Amino acid sequence: MNIVERFLQYVAFDTQSAEDTGKTPSTDKQFNLARFLKNELETLGLEDVEMTDNGCVYATLPANTTDDVPVIGFIAHMDTSPDCSGENVKPRIVKAYDGAPIVLNEEKSIVTTPEKFPELKAHIGEDLIVTDGTTLLGADDKAGIAEIVQAMAYLLEHPEIKHGKVRVGFNPDEEIGLGAKAFDVEKFGCQWAYTMDGGELGELEYENFNAAAAKIDIKGVSVHPGYAKGKMINAAQVAAVLAAEFPTHETPEHTAEYEGFYHLLHIEGNVEHASLSFIIRDHDSARFEERKTFVEKAVAWVNAKYGEGVATATITEQYRNMRQQVEPMPHIIDIVLDAMREIDIEPKVRAIRGGTDGAQLSFMGLPCPNIFAGGLNFHGPHEFLPIPSLEKASRLVVKIIEMTARGI
Repeated sequence: MNIVERFLQYVAFDTQSAEDTGKTPSTDKQFNLARFLKNELETLGLEDVEMTDNGCVYATLPANTTDDVPVIGFIAHMDTSPDCSGENVKPRIVKAYDGAPIVLNEEKSIVTTPEKFPELKAHIGEDLIVTDGTTLLGADDKAGIAEIVQAMAYLLEHPEIKHGKVRVGFNPDEEIGLGAKAFDVEKFGCQWAYTMDGGELGELEYENFNAAAAKIDIKGVSVHPGYAKGKMINAAQVAAVLAAEFPTHETPEHTAEYEGFYHLLHIEGNVEHASLSFIIRDHDSARFEERKTFVEKAVAWVNAKYGEGVATATITEQYRNMRQQVEPMPHIIDIVLDAMREIDIEPKVRAIRGGTDGAQLSFMGLPCPNIFAGGLNFHGPHEFLPIPSLEKASRLVVKIIEMTARGI
């Protein structure tokens, strides 16, 4: 089976995760792909194949050399984003993309254009896998799964390539920030690993945001508006005033690269009660702490203005910048860079404006940089996957394994 066929098998499974279900995996349908992968890995001939009660799938490619080679791992997530449907995905292949707009769905007038999505221009002449405009594609992260499984199949078919023990792991719920919660680092048993969960060809990421969520609740006082003077506290109005206190240009739409932000995800309310939900992001640890302090000060300002206890904030840390866990082991980055160059991939070392399971896993004792999976425009119907990027990512997995055994 070639890697495209493998990928198309995986996207046929609806594995959309869901917020606030209180269970792991967050949706039972993720088990369908997990069971399929377990059977596939067993059929390929991998060892120690298992599916856990929380939906993780683990397997081992045994070493074929007696040399002392570090045990390394490759990880990808099975779920797709709650932002867009992953049900009944209908992918198609655009052959030798010519640079023109791609009509995804003529009936619904859904078109992917290089003007709106300039990433397309870098892939003129390549075969692209696209959607029908009604769902996401699922390359995030079923491309990563396909790349890892295809690499395992290749190494089993080519025993002349010497390698150490390799572990593979597929987990649920990355898209809702709970993938690492399900992952058993001790059982995985690696010295380091890589998530195949990045975007464009050549991307290598070992820095990410420090991240927190802030929930602010506001208690109002409801009084008949005709007799409200000096009595009413309109919680909805207080929420609007509070939101306006946040820096207007420190938001996602005004920031890039290493610039952090406050992102107002949700605001709702009436006179008696209102709530605001923010996410807080910054690559710099000190600045991250300042951002959390700003939220606390903003709430204190509201209470000073409207009355003690009107506003309360709950700030929850989500993940930290993995750089501090990866930098002490520079060889795990050097191997990837050397492997990329050996198979003619131009490395693009970038900081993630987000997070991956690898960030949390790094702080759980498994240093885990993130490597490109090849897809672009994730989480929506304009998602596409260049087939050459998919193929090269799988070749890169093989090369990393080979070079780790060489001691490079």
